[in-house]
Amino acid sequence: MKKVLVFGTFDGLHPGHLSLFKQARQYGDYLIVVVARDSTVKKIKKRFPIRDEKERLRRVQECELVNEARLGYKDNPYQIIKEIKPEVICLGYDQKAFIKDLPKELKKMDLGTKIYRMKPYKPKKFHSTI
Repeated sequence: MKKVLVFGTFDGLHPGHLSLFKQARQYGDYLIVVVARDSTVKKIKKRFPIRDEKERLRRVQECELVNEARLGYKDNPYQIIKEIKPEVICLGYDQKAFIKDLPKELKKMDLGTKIYRMKPYKPKKFHSTI
């Protein structure tokens, strides 16, 4: 089983998120989605999400494209990667948080995880800031 991991806020699943999930599934056969904690969203985006973390997690878990969905950790964003040990991490086209140190952190965990950047889906219409 080849595990693929994606991260995000997912504050209302829209076609852009579904596109991300579909693209990520092409890299493996088991898609795990990590939903950001409310406190992490506040730290990164300087605002809380519209929906709380439990509601966002529930909606992602209900998505047929997703095999497993979990909340991330509040104190260490890389801890969940260490637990899951994915073969692939797929990043959203506009994802910036925690990416700079990701290769270094994977190396520290002794993981040979490959990182891929997904293509945007109608970015002028479906963008994370809308």
